[in-house]
Amino acid sequence: MKTLLFLLAMGLTAAPAYAQTYYVYATAESEDEVALIAFDGTEATVAETIVVGSWPAEIEGAHGLTVGLDGEHWYLTLAHGTPFGTLYKYATATNEIVGEVELGLFPATMSISPATGLLYAVNFNLHGKMEPSTVSVVEPTTMTEIAQIETGMMPHGSRVSPDGTKHYSAAMMSGTLYEIDAQTLEVARTLFTGEGEPPAMMHGGMEGMSGMDHSQMEGQVDHSAMNHGSMASMGNSEHPAPKPTWVDPHPSQPLVYVANNGADQIAEVSTETWEVTRRFATAKGPYNLAVTPDGTRMVVTHKGAASIGIWDLETGTELAQLPTTRTVTHGVVISPDNRYAFVTSEGVGAEPGAIDVYDIAALQHVDVVEIGKQAGGIAFWKIAE
Repeated sequence: MKTLLFLLAMGLTAAPAYAQTYYVYATAESEDEVALIAFDGTEATVAETIVVGSWPAEIEGAHGLTVGLDGEHWYLTLAHGTPFGTLYKYATATNEIVGEVELGLFPATMSISPATGLLYAVNFNLHGKMEPSTVSVVEPTTMTEIAQIETGMMPHGSRVSPDGTKHYSAAMMSGTLYEIDAQTLEVARTLFTGEGEPPAMMHGGMEGMSGMDHSQMEGQVDHSAMNHGSMASMGNSEHPAPKPTWVDPHPSQPLVYVANNGADQIAEVSTETWEVTRRFATAKGPYNLAVTPDGTRMVVTHKGAASIGIWDLETGTELAQLPTTRTVTHGVVISPDNRYAFVTSEGVGAEPGAIDVYDIAALQHVDVVEIGKQAGGIAFWKIAE
């Protein structure tokens, strides 16, 4: 009390905390919309809804999002095309299109290398024959595709190493983690992310299935609403197939984390020894994940459990499992200050999609905001005061 009276007498008070607003972009895949979300630390609101696509009478599948290194542009993959999908470039100042380029079949997630400046987008290839697909490499200034690098079947989770020299993606139906040299644009290493030996059908990119199309896999593949994370087990009797759906490198250690959607686990991979060093058992259907910028925690979305898990990476323990406000939990992005996780959930049928905000340190749900149907891809833009 004496200290407070002294400060008041001197005309001194504690400085007020600066108000900060966090901005993220998120897709509504079944609406062909992108929502710009503003979060002030308490409440999340839709600041703007951007209608995307070229064919108003069709759903073109707004799927993947990333923001450019300078924050002046954001990039969007539209998965559907005739036959190929498209990458669009928007200006963050106006949210208007400033460029586009055609990619491969069903382009999905992407990231940009700080070393090369190139954008790497996986071509998920949900349609047609079960065969190896590619990673498209795009020069984003001119929006020119300069290469397509063949990897595995249904690649997803495009992410680059912190120094930008390596690109990682996980081929869902090959059960494989791929490392690409971001400068030579060649596959450097591959690793089966499941337990034990890979099933014979997975060796060499599952050549034994290369002649099968998706219609021949009824009973093994769930085609509903592009539910990429719900494919049935195709592994051996001892271990389920990993079906990896996401990958994220550690920001400061030689580690990569892979979401083994089919095995309900996260695999931690050492990029020095190129082997799985730890496995974390999760709730049903881990789909996306993100490591905090300080490298201490990991947030995992559970597509089959309508929840997220927050993990302590030093101890390998799950600190909390928190529900999402919609089912079919999808993407996650973490603010650069390590404070908040922004999570998309698709919902079912005519339900609107949702973005839930979580306080990572407090292990609490903070707020939710609705956007269009099938909320999916999400990317962080900026913090503004």
